Amino acid sequence: MSTQGRLVIVSGPSGAGKTTVVQRVFQRSGIPLATAVTATTRLPRAGERDGIDYHFLSPEEFARRRKNGEFLETCEVFGKGVWYGTPRSEVESRLRTGSWVLLNIDVDGAAEVMSQFPDAISIFISPGDEAELERRLRHRGTDSEESIRRRLQRARYEMTQAGQYRHVVVNDDVERAADEISRILRKYQEA
Repeated sequence: MSTQGRLVIVSGPSGAGKTTVVQRVFQRSGIPLATAVTATTRLPRAGERDGIDYHFLSPEEFARRRKNGEFLETCEVFGKGVWYGTPRSEVESRLRTGSWVLLNIDVDGAAEVMSQFPDAISIFISPGDEAELERRLRHRGTDSEESIRRRLQRARYEMTQAGQYRHVVVNDDVERAADEISRILRKYQEA
């Protein structure tokens, strides 16, 4: 077995349960999974630590690094001037050590990364249908009506991109979805 790690890309619309499912996959897959610390231009929230939770960069530093090709992918959140990006060095250094790097990124960022890593294991987490997604977003109770509408509009687009992924997993049950993703990853490990 090669000591080179594998890149795993997970995407899905907001409210599909990606974060919860991914946490379970880390706990049970048995694969040496790691994450890349994302860079952002937003200010740290209470308790967040630079280099641990995010790499907090000034807008100027982020733009410089972006121009120099230091990110695998970047995105500006809802056109508000807040940028996020996946540092190339974070991913490549972990892959060289044999870790499997899991990126939980949006469909546009995933497309950028898949163009650079065509052998990446790509997994789209679907909520099943739009009605279920809307139910979950409303149940969270954290978003305004405008935010819910914006997220649903974005989700419609994201769900049209599911066919670009090697695997689509419906998160109708967190434990079942995490087990399915773990099985998918183990098949690649055994190959």
